[in-house]
Amino acid sequence: MKEIRAFSAPGKALLAGGYLVLDPKYESFVVALSARMHAVVSSSQIPTNNRELIVQVKSSQFNNNEWNYSVSKGQGFIPKEKDGKSNPFIEYTISNVCSYFFDIESFDNHITIEIYSDAEYHSTENSTIMSNKYKSFHFHKKNIQDVPKTGLGSSAGLVTVLTTALSSVFLKNLDVSDSKYQHIIHSLAQISHCQAQGKIGSGFDVAAATYGSIIYRRFPPEIISQLPQLSVDNVEKYHVTLKDTVDKCDWKMTASPTNLPKGFKLIMGDVNTGSETVKLVQKVNKWYADNEPQSLDIFNCINENNMKIIQLCQKLDLLSKADPLYYSHLLESLHNGSTDDFKELKEFKVAFSTIRKTFRLITKESGADIEPAIQTQLLDNCMQIDGVLTGVVPGAGGFDAISLIAAETTDIESATVGLETFANVSWMKLKQAECGIMEENPQHYLDLHVTN
Repeated sequence: MKEIRAFSAPGKALLAGGYLVLDPKYESFVVALSARMHAVVSSSQIPTNNRELIVQVKSSQFNNNEWNYSVSKGQGFIPKEKDGKSNPFIEYTISNVCSYFFDIESFDNHITIEIYSDAEYHSTENSTIMSNKYKSFHFHKKNIQDVPKTGLGSSAGLVTVLTTALSSVFLKNLDVSDSKYQHIIHSLAQISHCQAQGKIGSGFDVAAATYGSIIYRRFPPEIISQLPQLSVDNVEKYHVTLKDTVDKCDWKMTASPTNLPKGFKLIMGDVNTGSETVKLVQKVNKWYADNEPQSLDIFNCINENNMKIIQLCQKLDLLSKADPLYYSHLLESLHNGSTDDFKELKEFKVAFSTIRKTFRLITKESGADIEPAIQTQLLDNCMQIDGVLTGVVPGAGGFDAISLIAAETTDIESATVGLETFANVSWMKLKQAECGIMEENPQHYLDLHVTN
């Protein structure tokens, strides 16, 4: 009998903490987004003479892409794709989940996983909407690697939701709301994502995919770099080290739940150009090394204002409960564009303004387009709109997106429609996500049909 389960994980926006998020000294503010990656997993036991595991990963949404893997202890849990196709994010996820659970004696040996991604992760050009009364997805005639991404963390979301789906086959009682299982999912997903990328990143995207909106402090890179190379010759060694890393190691990271204050919302705008994050980071790292100790002072200034933003969010959240009348007037002033009437709103604006000013200085000195002039102009124009409190180029910066913090009542599309100033911005249908990894109803992915 087939067992079927479904899971989803959110995208992310790094609202405060760009570049500093790479250093364990600093904390960052990561907002999980309502755009989600989905996995529907079915598994069954098929009689066989060996302990080989068959894993089929399908993405009908992207030109019916499909990967068919055989996995076994004898081949070191290194997935072998029957047609020689490669997807490192899928393959490292399969390897690590199988390596972690390999001493489980009884498990379903035939697994099929269907992957879906919400529309906001990719360009929707030349796509067809297929939906039912629960879900809606854009289907493409191109392979997934040929459809432009919007930078919301699709690979981190994929690895996290795939890790969860595969783990559920080995752990029939997997409860993604349980912190014990969240830790296993998060640790395995971080390891797989770093290995697939060929570098150990900050991990904030995987953390948000697992835990939702968080105050985040990264793990020390050596937690992952100390893992041996997985091969046929060291299956046992890798398994033991991986188990110790997940189950016993102190990851020394922070992922504390947080939210934007009541009555505030995040607005994301896609600017349709895109930036190469790796090149930006390389330039900033070189600038930092060449300009110490002044560069440390600049980073500490950014951190001070990041902390102010985090503290102001917490303060406003408490204020909404302690003095609802005062808070309702504050939100009304924000909605009307009278942000200077309340010190809390002024402090919020000043903190973001200082961060932006500092990143413009780094842009000038390093040559890394963190906040290029065209984005400065766009953000400044956005802040003239009633209801918009402040804005920033999220994450590593660049040309691909802007994030605004605004009153919940702000209708950004109506406020900007027909204006030449905003002609290159596509406002994403996004909001802050309420949670990270979550279980879905697998029936909600059935009978998708064309609706446009």
